[in-house]
Amino acid sequence: MLLDAAPLDTSHRAGALDNLRDAGYRVAAMAKHNTTIRLRDPGQMISYVVMPMVLMLVLKPLYVRAVEGGATKVVTGLLVMFSVFAISIAGNAILAERTWRTWDRLRVSKASATELLLGKTIPIFVVMVVQQTILLIYGCLVIGLPVPRSLGYVALAMAIWAFTLLSIGAALAAIVRSHGELSVISDVGALTLSSLGGALVPLSIMPEWAQIAAHVSPGYWALIMLQAAVRGDAAGLLAPAGVLLAIGVVSGTFAVRRLTRGWGRSRLL
Repeated sequence: MLLDAAPLDTSHRAGALDNLRDAGYRVAAMAKHNTTIRLRDPGQMISYVVMPMVLMLVLKPLYVRAVEGGATKVVTGLLVMFSVFAISIAGNAILAERTWRTWDRLRVSKASATELLLGKTIPIFVVMVVQQTILLIYGCLVIGLPVPRSLGYVALAMAIWAFTLLSIGAALAAIVRSHGELSVISDVGALTLSSLGGALVPLSIMPEWAQIAAHVSPGYWALIMLQAAVRGDAAGLLAPAGVLLAIGVVSGTFAVRRLTRGWGRSRLL
């Protein structure tokens, strides 16, 4: 099988470096395959770029009049909302293998569950980062978002947010039993969590109970992190980044353990 071997000299016992190269080869093979799949069906991702652009234009006057720094809030808010919707892309990438009855075949190869998840999610990680980058550039050029003081902070924030979303998507894909079930959970959950976190309506004008409940939403922490990154505020970046990394690590670990133990097999569908 493609994932069972790498083009290495096998005349000597593989050491740690050779094992790492083998793992990298298997991840790269999976990533290449899934990149091809994404490029052949880009419609969903295009919609998650175009729709927030339109909404930014429509909602900008309201944000500018309602809150200070309205341009920053409307750009980062809609960026967070529509990147949360992209959870379904990550989930579907994994769930499709179960629907096609190919996940079990991948599991019996030499590739570990971690390698399989990396191969499936790396292309989507790149897509998510590109999506956020396009929206931020659009925000600066069209909406009036201030040019970030530190591009490094912005890149770090986008990477952390994409990692968190991919981990949540992988965890969902390991427990749901159909694409319809995943769609309901991801769409309703994305709208609820991002709205509750202040992505659609500024948190400062939301009811008091919503402002308190917002702290349980990953979207709330993503907004704080991205806005701090745009300001170049390293101190303000640390706490939300830590929360999101913790959520991502827990979700990713859960997904790996679940798939490793076979709980995500295609026969559950």
